[in-house]
Amino acid sequence: MPSGPDMMLEAACGPGPVCGVDEAGRGPWAGPVSAAAVILDPARVPKGLNDSKKLTAKARAALEAEIKEMAIAWCVGMASVEEIGELNILHAAGLAMKRAVEGLSVTPAFALVDGNYRFKLPCEVKTVVKGDSLSCSIAAASILAKEARDRIMVEMDTVYPGYGFAGHKGYHAPIHLEGLRKLGPSPIHRLGWAPVKLALAGELDLGE
Repeated sequence: MPSGPDMMLEAACGPGPVCGVDEAGRGPWAGPVSAAAVILDPARVPKGLNDSKKLTAKARAALEAEIKEMAIAWCVGMASVEEIGELNILHAAGLAMKRAVEGLSVTPAFALVDGNYRFKLPCEVKTVVKGDSLSCSIAAASILAKEARDRIMVEMDTVYPGYGFAGHKGYHAPIHLEGLRKLGPSPIHRLGWAPVKLALAGELDLGE
């Protein structure tokens, strides 16, 4: 049996362009949440697509270039730290997805969205649990979303040094805890997250 995602879910949606949609960055303590929408050409699907978390950094980078070159259309959308604070992370992720779908150069008839939450998007939506392991389009979106967000966090490491953003991309890490304890939150930290709240209050324990 073949392993990894395929295009069967896309084919089952019927006629009309189908985009895969996925997000990256719901869990970190800092930085935006990103989402991507990708319409693949069934005749030109990059080989090796998979859930971005299962791929090496080198494989993701190579596939990102192939996806952008071979896809019928693709777009990455973001929601800012301020929007995360205003909307909550779930709805900010939905906003990033909406921006990604609306930014496609080809209007999709259908969106396959990773997960089980049915966000309101400008087309028909089908949710797919573990979709980045089942659908090539969703897997492609997961790769573009992660690569785009990772680049932003590497840039933020030079803007806000001392937290180690380039290494952990805003997630839980000892260097991140130490930076928060010593420096307090940066302008790109999510103030609603528990460790960030504790750092703001001067009560962060490095065992958090």
